[in-house]
Amino acid sequence: MGIVNDVMDWVKDFSSSPWFYAIIFVIAVLDSIFPIVPSETLVIVGGVAAGAGDLSIVGVIAAGLSGAFIGDNLSYTIGREASDRVVRRQTRTEKGRARFERIVAQIHERGGLLLVTARFVPGGRTLLTLSCGITRQPRRWFVGWVLIAAVVWSHYAALLGFLGGKSFEDDHTTAFLVAFSVAFGVTIVIEVARYVLKRARYRRGS
Repeated sequence: MGIVNDVMDWVKDFSSSPWFYAIIFVIAVLDSIFPIVPSETLVIVGGVAAGAGDLSIVGVIAAGLSGAFIGDNLSYTIGREASDRVVRRQTRTEKGRARFERIVAQIHERGGLLLVTARFVPGGRTLLTLSCGITRQPRRWFVGWVLIAAVVWSHYAALLGFLGGKSFEDDHTTAFLVAFSVAFGVTIVIEVARYVLKRARYRRGS
């Protein structure tokens, strides 16, 4: 437990700096393109710091929201620029053409809601935003839905940390651990729900 406390103390000191807003923004942008970057973790950390009185919760939400929104649009643009090459390669065979058509159909059928839920799935948001660009979905439609997704995601992550920081003002280690545990639990629930729905669709189609 001593090592955990040392790490949490370091995170607390690090996250109390005003520069942390800029770090949240940059990491949120990068996470939309390179999903190995933990943007949700930093937003939660910022929320905990805000709950402890070190940062502004409005600033944390704004940094996460704007970074996620810009990053998703960059991912879409990358996919759109590569669209012709990817489509030619994917549709060279009958199997590839059928797979590409299924992707387009899924986006047309549930694309908006998928963009919102995918923001909570590591890697899922990058794959979907790239796919929206590759399949040349209307930019205005895309911008509207990723804005909603960024608003929901940034508020969820920041307020989760903020409530933890408020509840455990004198115990930052517990605040961080509770916030991370809840976020991890929500991710698991989303993944299980996606798996169940996928199995149900498979059974209906078979």
